[in-house]
Amino acid sequence: MKKLSLSLIAGLVGLALLSCSTSSDYSAEVESVAFDMHAPLQVPALSSFAQTAPRALQGQYRPAQWHDLPGWSEDNGEHLWITLINNCRGLMRPVSGSLTIPARATPQDWQPFCRDVAEFSREHGETPELGAMKFFLEQHLQPWALVGRGMATGYYEPIVHGSKSRGGQNQWPMYAVPKDLLTIDLAGVYPELAGKRVRGKVEGNKVVPYDSRAQIAARADKPPVIAWLNDPVEAFFLQVQGSGRVQLDNGRSIRLAYADHNGRPYTSIGRWLADQGELPLAQTSMQNIKAWAQQNPHRVDEMLNVNEAMVFFREEAIQDSIAGPKGAYGIPLVAQRTVAVDPDYVPLGSPLYLATTYPASNAPLEKVVFAQDTGSAIKGAARVDFFWGSGDAAGEQAGRMKQDTQVWVLWPVGMGEPNAR
Repeated sequence: MKKLSLSLIAGLVGLALLSCSTSSDYSAEVESVAFDMHAPLQVPALSSFAQTAPRALQGQYRPAQWHDLPGWSEDNGEHLWITLINNCRGLMRPVSGSLTIPARATPQDWQPFCRDVAEFSREHGETPELGAMKFFLEQHLQPWALVGRGMATGYYEPIVHGSKSRGGQNQWPMYAVPKDLLTIDLAGVYPELAGKRVRGKVEGNKVVPYDSRAQIAARADKPPVIAWLNDPVEAFFLQVQGSGRVQLDNGRSIRLAYADHNGRPYTSIGRWLADQGELPLAQTSMQNIKAWAQQNPHRVDEMLNVNEAMVFFREEAIQDSIAGPKGAYGIPLVAQRTVAVDPDYVPLGSPLYLATTYPASNAPLEKVVFAQDTGSAIKGAARVDFFWGSGDAAGEQAGRMKQDTQVWVLWPVGMGEPNAR
C-alpha cells in the first residue's frame, strides 16, 4: 500500500463527513480466529486488562429490581446460557482503547461475573436447569432501567441461491474486498472525527472517493467474486442486511459475512421507484421490487445504481446451527437473543432485558437479550434492532417489526451503573 502524506490525509476531511463508516472493527480483529461457541469459557486474570480511558455514555439509568421486569418469570431460557457464555468471550477480549471501535462494556466490571459463569458452566453445562440459571442471574446482575421509551425493529439473515461460478441465472456478483480499497482513520489528526473512517483509493498522488456501484460494475479490474447469485434484488437486499447464507447449486451452503464497504451513502431504491411513479412508496416491499424487476429487466441496472453504496464480503463456513453471522461485536449472533443497539447509550457486550411486543401485535415479547451489534439507523436510548435469525420466516417477522419498547441494562452487582471503555 502506498503511504499517504499528512497533507493528503488532511485533504480528506470533507470526504470523511460524507462517507464515514458506522461499522465496527471487532469482527475484523477476530475474523481469522475459529469461533467455537461450545468451547470451555476462559477468563483471564483481572490484572491482565489495560486501564484504558472511560467512554462517555449518553443514557440515564435508574436502579430497578428483577420483579420490576415484566414477563421475566415467563422467559423460557432457550439459548440464553450459551449466548451468555459467548457474550463473556467478547467481554474478556483485551481492550484496545481505540475510539474507532464502538463503546464496549467495561471488562474489569465483568471479569468476576464471567469467572463465575465459567465455574457455573463447568458444573451445569451450556443448558442448565431453568430455575438455577435464573437464580444465578438474579444473584449476580442488577437491572438498571434505561430512561425513556424506545422502538424495536427487526433484522435477519437472508438465505439466497447461487453458485461459485458464473453461469445460467447466476449472474449477480458478490464481491470480496478490493485490493485498492483504502480505509483511513483521521482521529489522530482530527479528534473531532474520532470513530469515523474514510474509504477511498489512490489515483496518481491523490486520494479520491472509492468507486460507486456503477463504477465498480464498469471496471475491467473488478474485485474478486465470492459467489454469483441468481436474483439481482435478493443480491441487493443481502447487501443491505450485511450478511447472508448462500445455498450453492452443489448443495453446499456458505455464509457471506460483512467485510467492508465503499464508503458511499446509501440511497433507497424503493423511494426511487416511488419517485419514478413505478410503485407507491407504501408498496415498495422486497417482493414487489422483485416483481417490478422481472417485468422491467432492461431497467434493473438503472434501479440498482441509484444506490452508490456497495458492501464487500468474506466467506465463512457454516459449522453451527445456533451461530448466526457475526455482529459488530465480533460474536456470532443468536436468533431472538441478540440485538443491535446505539453504543452511545448501551455499550456492546451488555446483557439487556427487553420488554416489547411481537410484530404487528400486542402479544408480549419480553426476554433477556445481548447487545452485540450496531446499525446506522439504530440511534437513541432504548432503540434496538432484534435479530430474528435466518430465512424467509425470520425475514417476515423482521419486516413487520416496529414496536414500542422498554430496556433495562443488566450490570454486575456492586459495580455501579453501566459504564464503558
